[in-house]
Amino acid sequence: MKSLVFFFALVLAASWASAATFTVTVNGPDAIFLAGRTDVVIPAANLPWTTGTRLIRHGGPTPEEALEEKPPFVPVTGGDVIRVLDPAIGGVNFFNGFGPPFFGPSGNGASGSNLTALDGISGYSGPQGPLVGVFLDDSIPSAGPAPATLNFTPGGLGIDFPSLSPVLRQVFYIGDGVTAGGDFQTFIAPAGATRLFLGIPDGFGFVGAPGAYDDNDGSYQVRIGVNQIPTPGTVPEPSSAGLAMMGIAIMAVGLGARRLAATR
Repeated sequence: MKSLVFFFALVLAASWASAATFTVTVNGPDAIFLAGRTDVVIPAANLPWTTGTRLIRHGGPTPEEALEEKPPFVPVTGGDVIRVLDPAIGGVNFFNGFGPPFFGPSGNGASGSNLTALDGISGYSGPQGPLVGVFLDDSIPSAGPAPATLNFTPGGLGIDFPSLSPVLRQVFYIGDGVTAGGDFQTFIAPAGATRLFLGIPDGFGFVGAPGAYDDNDGSYQVRIGVNQIPTPGTVPEPSSAGLAMMGIAIMAVGLGARRLAATR
């Protein structure tokens, strides 16, 4: 009997030891395609990328002159269950000039982005410019073929999935982390994962090679739970501030067609 109690105590202790909460800010220039790239030196904002891994920039200076950033990460272990603990908030402007319009963590529209892979990290297909993630192990993801690109458009997985199990180096949609029905989505860390990077997928017209981060401003904020259960009822009712944000998002959708290579 004592041995059985001891066993369950060890299981419980292990469960508590693996649970953690992280509050993360993802800035507009946080390029998900630079996740784990400790081998990459980002050139000054007034210079082009000329060698090795590169992100496409505007041909001349932008009002923001934003410097691409390697995205933040949280530590994980294979098999961990990841959730947002509150719906992600904030907004990012992807146009030349400081915002508005701002797009929330769910991005702009249901589709419109189809970005290619960069070195060992997969491409991205889905809404334009949302909060996304990618699981990595301890290696630098610069060698070998990139995994398949997941399709988060309405013709593919969509964005209302209850659970997702991406492979290493496969970019996946997070958005605000909540389904249309108010359920918190789960993301399962693959075997070998040690880090979950959080960033933004961007490119000229949101299509083709990754880049165009140098005119991004704003940020997303998210509270990530590793093996944590969100508190029931934490999905808020629309407040006046929330309704105002929804108005900005609706306006941004109407202006989405402006985001072409010529305007970037």
